[in-house]
Amino acid sequence: MDHEDRIALFLDYENLALGVRDHHGGRPFDFRPIADALAERGRVVVRRAYADWSYFDEDRRMLTRSHVELIEIPQRMGASRKNAADIKMAVDAVELAFERGYISTFVICTGDSDFTPLVHKLRELNKRVIGVGVEKSTSALLPPACDEFLYYDRLEGVDVPPPAARRSRPARPSPAEPAPESVVETAAEEESARDVDTLAVQLVQTVAGMQGSSSGDVTASALKRALLRKDPTFSESDYGFRTFGELLRHLAAHNVVELAAGPAKGDPEVSLPEQGDREVAFGLLRSVVVDLAADGGAVALSGLKDQLRRARPDFSEKKLGYRSFLQFCKAAATGGAVKLRWSPDDGDYLLTPQTP
Repeated sequence: MDHEDRIALFLDYENLALGVRDHHGGRPFDFRPIADALAERGRVVVRRAYADWSYFDEDRRMLTRSHVELIEIPQRMGASRKNAADIKMAVDAVELAFERGYISTFVICTGDSDFTPLVHKLRELNKRVIGVGVEKSTSALLPPACDEFLYYDRLEGVDVPPPAARRSRPARPSPAEPAPESVVETAAEEESARDVDTLAVQLVQTVAGMQGSSSGDVTASALKRALLRKDPTFSESDYGFRTFGELLRHLAAHNVVELAAGPAKGDPEVSLPEQGDREVAFGLLRSVVVDLAADGGAVALSGLKDQLRRARPDFSEKKLGYRSFLQFCKAAATGGAVKLRWSPDDGDYLLTPQTP
């Protein structure tokens, strides 16, 4: 238990309940998916929800059964007091951060960007902050401020209603037409494959950056934390994988990364293939430069990438871990495939084939 994260949970209940009601077809908010997601991340020692509960009388019982402390913030005193619950919640969170040093993680359940300063202050106090909000009612400013952000709509156990646009057309396909389900499944599979390709590029770039910035090995857990720092909304489940390890094994099977035994069980080391695709790509670059260079001439960097894609349409330097085509060419020059130099007269880099 000493190694478990202690979690304090704060719910801006009006924001969550109205967000679910507005964007989930009038369905009520369900606390259980949030509780389950947090149980996987640590031990929740504080659970508080803030609202004028006279507006959410039916929800009291559901939250009380889940051991959530209900903080009453009346809203009926004349002029607007809509920020009263927000202020009380922020004050309580900061107070708890100072008084309970053993609490390592704060979960702020809201989509309101007004809580962004609170998130920054908690992180300044060396607290990990997880945000939770309804996707369509969450401000774009809030997720990047958190260490991790969970969209309520994507949590296990949340029943998201189908798009309302489907009602505009009767559901009677003619025998000559393909079944709508098969068309939807095919489109979904293609979209998922494209998403995984995009994720592979981001993951390879992250591994390459971590390898370049430190001399230590890159473990799967460190890689996951780095991906969350880049995109706090990242979740491998959005790409169809149950765990991050399953995602890494999938990419390793496609020679995107290599896995080796790490310092701890279940936390392998992740690296980029040293040979294989990189050497093939360097060879492709050299052959294209040889074909384009006339009588010992040089080839300009500008437009060279298009020439490589004509020879190999699936070429992408980003899949190899390089952030730019210039960085890829510099690596090829270091590897002895080509020579690379800057030409002030041409205002461009020039490449010539390296003599074997």
